[in-house]
Amino acid sequence: MTDNNFSNSFSLTDEIADIVRERILKGEYKIGEKIKENQIAAELRVSRTPIREAFKQLENEGLIDYIPNRGCFAKGFTRQDIEDLYAVRKALEVLAVEWAVTRITPEQIQQLQEQIDLMEFYTTKQDGKKVLEINSDFHSVIYNAAGSRFMAQVLRSYKEYIEQTRKALGCDQTSLKEILSEHRTILDTIRARDVEAAKTAMSNHLDGSKRRAEFIYNVK
Repeated sequence: MTDNNFSNSFSLTDEIADIVRERILKGEYKIGEKIKENQIAAELRVSRTPIREAFKQLENEGLIDYIPNRGCFAKGFTRQDIEDLYAVRKALEVLAVEWAVTRITPEQIQQLQEQIDLMEFYTTKQDGKKVLEINSDFHSVIYNAAGSRFMAQVLRSYKEYIEQTRKALGCDQTSLKEILSEHRTILDTIRARDVEAAKTAMSNHLDGSKRRAEFIYNVK
């Protein structure tokens, strides 16, 4: 990687932030470990300027602590962070599916079915990366079906952070069938226009997601 080797749509700063973020969330940088500018600059063959900008971005996200005259240190994810993240996620997405059940169109139900079909295909292929991508698309259809501009705005902001975390944590291959089953249940309850069952199905899915995140990341 060099300072000139990046696309206009994805800046070098963003690329560096992505790399460091993934390492922090995967635990490659331990909590409290110093992240050295010169080491990253040498490894990625870039100047320190975009690295400093990337560090500022990660500091704003709460993943890095900057201590004057000492440098930047990884904050990582704690068990409390996981608890907080999924508490917010459950509150938002259970409400989203509640609204979606009464507002969803037949076309959007068909979109959900298509996502389930794709998820089943890639589950058979044991392609966890694709399953997670489809998972994101499935939830996006529900967000849109909720029919609230305010909800959509809140979820867009929240979704970006969820996606960053999901991308870094990856997916345990043994959980793919479980993930597929949970999404099928959500779709079945939406198709039946059963609000309470849909809220329960979404809540159970997010409890499962939280458990899988804790297992993969092994947070303390």
